[in-house]
Amino acid sequence: MLLGDIIARFEDEAVVSETLVAMGDLALMVRIATLAAEHNLSAGEFATHSIGRFVNGASDEEWLTLIGQMSRAENPGQIFLRHALSNAWLLSQKA
Repeated sequence: MLLGDIIARFEDEAVVSETLVAMGDLALMVRIATLAAEHNLSAGEFATHSIGRFVNGASDEEWLTLIGQMSRAENPGQIFLRHALSNAWLLSQKA
């Protein structure tokens, strides 16, 4: 499945949970759930907004670094999601 298709399905909390579990980062899962609750959003809504903020607000340096990491990865979509969602806390402070 394409990354865009997965993100488009984030309205389904089961898809969000499954995606986060597959990433194998329990701390990130908890952080997303906590931040979503603090902002009165579902985890999927928060993740979608966070990804959008990253896509629209990342610097050229961040993109260059991320693309380099993705080009060497077995699962580049997972690298992108981890990076975009790991920055969710910082982005939530700007919201």
